[in-house]
Amino acid sequence: MPVVLGIETSCDETAAAVVDAEFHVISSVVESSIDQHRAFGGVVPELAGRAHVTTIGPVVRRALDDAGLDPHDPAIEGIAVTSGPGLIGSLLVGLSAAKAYSLAWGVPFVGVNHLEGHLFAPLLEQSDLEWPLLTLLVSGGHSLIVLQSGPGQHEVLGETIDDAAGEAYDKIARWLGLGYPGGPEIDRLAQEGSAGALKLPVSMTGADFDLSFSGLKTAVVRATQQHTEVALEDVAASFQAAVCEQLLRKLRGALEKYEVRGVALAGGVAANSLLRAGVQQLAQEFGIVGHLPTMAMCTDNAAMIAAAGLYRLSNGDASDLSLSANPNWQLADVT
Repeated sequence: MPVVLGIETSCDETAAAVVDAEFHVISSVVESSIDQHRAFGGVVPELAGRAHVTTIGPVVRRALDDAGLDPHDPAIEGIAVTSGPGLIGSLLVGLSAAKAYSLAWGVPFVGVNHLEGHLFAPLLEQSDLEWPLLTLLVSGGHSLIVLQSGPGQHEVLGETIDDAAGEAYDKIARWLGLGYPGGPEIDRLAQEGSAGALKLPVSMTGADFDLSFSGLKTAVVRATQQHTEVALEDVAASFQAAVCEQLLRKLRGALEKYEVRGVALAGGVAANSLLRAGVQQLAQEFGIVGHLPTMAMCTDNAAMIAAAGLYRLSNGDASDLSLSANPNWQLADVT
């Protein structure tokens, strides 16, 4: 069966994967450079780019080996690579590699939008999805509510007007003296705390589907300065409850307006326990299927890029060698 090689280097993970024409993941390799960034409290673009240069070749080779493929195997019918959004230096490493493999192997390649890749992740875990689908895509740099009428057919209903949810998590974790990345640690502490300990403002109460977390971040900083007696666990629980309340309220509004067959979570923040429980509860309330990704599909990976690439290549959307990285490529601009 024909397969596509996916390459993902938009941030600090170097990833490669092989996916077949039926969206089965044949192999998936992810090499993270996160340990190099912890001391800085966030990803350092220069360090991330250098790490990709070192690891891209071995990671692709491991993905091919795990799939039982040789580099020139005729089963490889194309290459999909993230070309945006992301860190420009990191993107260029993956894109340059994809172009080189495309030339060497004589197969087409296609540049894929990283966010569209996240939208294809549910297909890798359930190939018989029923459409339309409403997806809450929340990651370190992006927060969106997307209506999908089918694979590759999407409409952005709302997105953050400032900080993304994951970005707010990392900034609050840094303020509280926690490690990086901040999401998992805040989630862990929140399960031991009381969400009512800090009174935080309710943001974005309008009928639209846009999101905002910058004001909440500032409110947490001020509240902890004024109420130093509040335990760390309670701060974490109050902050997490406020983030999820906004996300789930907006998602509920979209579910009330649009008739869909399922609701899905995507992106790194999809690993959050409170958010996962809330989305599953909404799915049950509206009588639709809830698609919660496995932990492997929450974080950045190349399998989702390969899946999006499969769709793009099958529709004749191959890229040429003039394609450049686009660090600010918006999902709304993907057609």
